[in-house]
Amino acid sequence: MLEAASTYRRVIALTGPLLPLISFLARLPVAMSQFGSVLLVAETSGSLATAGAVGGTLSAGQVVLGPVLGRLADRHGQRPVVLTAAAVNAVATAALVAGALGGLATLPLAAIGAVTGASVPLIGPLARTRSVALAHRAGADECVVGAVHSLEGTLDEVSFVFGPALVGLAALIAHPALALGAAAALVAVFATAFALHPTAAVTAGERARAGGDGKAPASGRVAPVRPEAGRHPRVVYAVRCSLFLQGALFGGCQAGIAALTARLGVPGQAGLVYAAMGVVSAAVGLGLGALPARFGLRLRWRAAAGAALVLCVPLLFTDTLGPLYAVVTVLGAAFAPHLITAFALTERSVEPSRLAEATAFAASSLVAGQAAALAVSGRLAEWYGPSGAFAVCVSAAALCLLPAFTTRVPAARTAPAQPAPRAAGAGRPAHRPAAEGGSSAAAYYAGR
Repeated sequence: MLEAASTYRRVIALTGPLLPLISFLARLPVAMSQFGSVLLVAETSGSLATAGAVGGTLSAGQVVLGPVLGRLADRHGQRPVVLTAAAVNAVATAALVAGALGGLATLPLAAIGAVTGASVPLIGPLARTRSVALAHRAGADECVVGAVHSLEGTLDEVSFVFGPALVGLAALIAHPALALGAAAALVAVFATAFALHPTAAVTAGERARAGGDGKAPASGRVAPVRPEAGRHPRVVYAVRCSLFLQGALFGGCQAGIAALTARLGVPGQAGLVYAAMGVVSAAVGLGLGALPARFGLRLRWRAAAGAALVLCVPLLFTDTLGPLYAVVTVLGAAFAPHLITAFALTERSVEPSRLAEATAFAASSLVAGQAAALAVSGRLAEWYGPSGAFAVCVSAAALCLLPAFTTRVPAARTAPAQPAPRAAGAGRPAHRPAAEGGSSAAAYYAGR
């Protein structure tokens, strides 16, 4: 654990102590807006159908436009993209609150929800991209890059625990509108701060790397701009499929927990059960940085997928509150390792010039799976009770084994990481980069 703590200190030395805090606070609105919009519209309209339509269009907007924003960040840099998205998202979220309180009809509310989802600033994927770029620029080894993914995954998990909890608390003591109003303020302040942080210079975009700023990278040589491949390696698409299924597992679990706690007459416990799962997931994700290098990404992917299936099967036989807490809390131990490994595989396998787009696509896959599963499992819970929703959870976990066990995983990165332009005021490299060579991708494949 001392070695893990030392590795995380190296990560914080690269990013600075404020960037993780700013990015965490900027992620909270994403976790708050989905749940908050459903609660708000359900309360103001009295219609679960209207609330579901608004929540659905919000998710759809994020799924469809997320990769587009990622691509724009790759081309033009994170700063202008995040600043624009944050401004639009803050206004759209405030408009959604005003429209719901004003009794706006379903169609206009759904349209505002779509704009709100489409303008989500992608802080999670972009923070990963930025931190990885800082690590590569400093010549950090794969251990530090892995710790970056563990830290970012933990921040995601914690935000998705605290976000819904804050919404529930606001709804309990005041009104759901308070939560969404806070989300608009958080995205306006902290997403803007994330965009303006000095480390944004390390993700200046393709045009800057092509010579727009006229500066050479830290190595003293101008790094050539690599031509973009038409398609990513097959592992990237397998990872997206796996993340879609993990999202479906989330959705089925959410619907099942809500259905069972409602049946037991304690619907308020649903958020606490889900929060317990998230806390365990975040703790295990942070501990992932302590794993030795011999536990490679292929082994981690398979272990996480297998653990998810084994740990969620007991949900089918859970019908009281105590066992529900126990099963769901333990199940959380499989979530963060799978999520962190999936993003690490994405980062390892794609061209550096397309990393923001690829991580945004990965995040959108997770959201899409969750939204699809919620729609299906909610109906199954009505027909067959909580076990119907939990069956979606178990089915998704079983299908997740297919990509994990049939995909050839790169044992090293398929393309050398390129040094990025040095950010103003950023620290110096901790050590010389290890030679990663330019061998063909096939030579690096394990799992033959």
